[in-house]
This record gives sequence, structure tokens and C-alpha cells, in this order.
Amino acid sequence: MPLTGGEIKLDRGHDGRVAYLTLSHGRYNIITWETRQVMADRFAEIDADDDIQVVVVRAEGEHFSSGGDIAGFMEVDPVDFTDLGHNVTAAARSPKPVIAAVDGYCFGVGLELALSTDIRVCTERSEFALPEMRLGMIPGSGGTQRLARLIGLSRAKYHIMTASRIKARQAGDWGLVANVVPDRAALEAEVERIVGVLLGYSPLAARTAKEVLDKGVDAPLYSGIELERKAYAMLRSSKDFAEGVAAFGEKRAPKFQGR
Repeated sequence: MPLTGGEIKLDRGHDGRVAYLTLSHGRYNIITWETRQVMADRFAEIDADDDIQVVVVRAEGEHFSSGGDIAGFMEVDPVDFTDLGHNVTAAARSPKPVIAAVDGYCFGVGLELALSTDIRVCTERSEFALPEMRLGMIPGSGGTQRLARLIGLSRAKYHIMTASRIKARQAGDWGLVANVVPDRAALEAEVERIVGVLLGYSPLAARTAKEVLDKGVDAPLYSGIELERKAYAMLRSSKDFAEGVAAFGEKRAPKFQGR
């Protein structure tokens, strides 16, 4: 089946410094096999654009995503599942900070997509679930591993093995999302606030922080500290650090260049 790309729109804002990826596949934003590859293609384009500093993943329709195209998956050759999850979770491999704006259902592969981002914000009506057990299956795009690391093994086992939903406020209390806001208008405002904060910082420092956090979290403590120390030393010689120190001393806003 040819990829049209229309199910994931790519727009740019803030003078080209922000990429907005918008799921646009009906009321529930069902993620098809083809949509997965489009996501990878979109991120490949974003990652190759040095002007883009921040990425936002959001959705049109009533819900962020109710999950995957279950019937369509039965038509996929089993050998193709060996790479399952590599494409839809491209956000995790992007060197740039990625924000997920969630409103409504965030289920199945939709949740796995959100879990692969760096910062998640949701509305009060949002619900999260990995319901694959209902089909005699388990999550296959990072859901078991990422959810356990975010909310703890015991909670992840319960919600995955019982296919039960996590309400927005619980998601906030457990650290599944960074912030919970009242509605979609507040969601857009909060995401733009975070975007504005990130745009004010060094792109080099942001990329480095993401890498150190992602690689250090699964490493032994002292290995993580060593990784942090070396990254700190690298940034110490950057032009952005020199500019940040100068701006601080001169009481002005810094002009970072990502170098």
C-alpha cells in the first residue's frame, strides 16, 4: 500500500524552530501499519533539519489515539513484526526534545508512541491503557518496558495484565505525564509554554540532557554519573556555555547557537 503521509501532518512554527506532528486519522486516530512507517519518515526529516529544536506530537479528532488497526495487523507477514516498534517510537531516538499533547484516549500503540516522547502533558479527561491482553497479546512497541520504568513494575504489571485504564490524575501522580490540564485549550497553552521555555535554552544542552538521561537511567549509578561528568565537561567548552555565562553576567537574554 502506498504511503500518502496524510495521516500524520508535519507543520513548522516559531520561525521553523518547532515541528508539529499531528495525527490525522479520524475520530480515534487509529494507527495503521502504514502510519507507523510515516512516523519514522517524519522523524527522519525532522532529525535532519538543524533548524528544528523542539518537536510536538499531537492529534486532531476526539482522541489522541485509540490504538492500532487490529484487523489490518492480521494481514501483515509475521516476519515483518521483527522490527515492530522501531518506527512508531522514533521519538525516543530523536536527539531533539519531543513533547506529547494528549487529549482523550491514549491506548495501545498510541500510548507506546506517547511513552517514547520526553515530556507528556494531558487533559483531565484523558485515559491511558495497554489493552493488548484482551486480544491474547502483549504490548509490542516498548509498552511493557517503558511503562514499568515510569510507574514502577508492580503498577505496570497490574495495568498491563488486567488491561485496565489509568485516569489522568493518577497518571500525573505516578509520573506517567508531567502535567494535567483542564481541557484542550489549556493543553495547547501549556504545550506552547513548554515549547517557549525549551526554545530559550541551548539546543546543544537540550540534546545532551536527553542523551544523558536516557542512557544513564538504565546504567549503574556510577556509570551514569561518569556519563554525566563527561557530558558536562564537553558542554563546558561549548560556545553556548560561554554565551550563557556572559549573558548571566551582563543581565541579558542569551543568544544560543547550538554550538
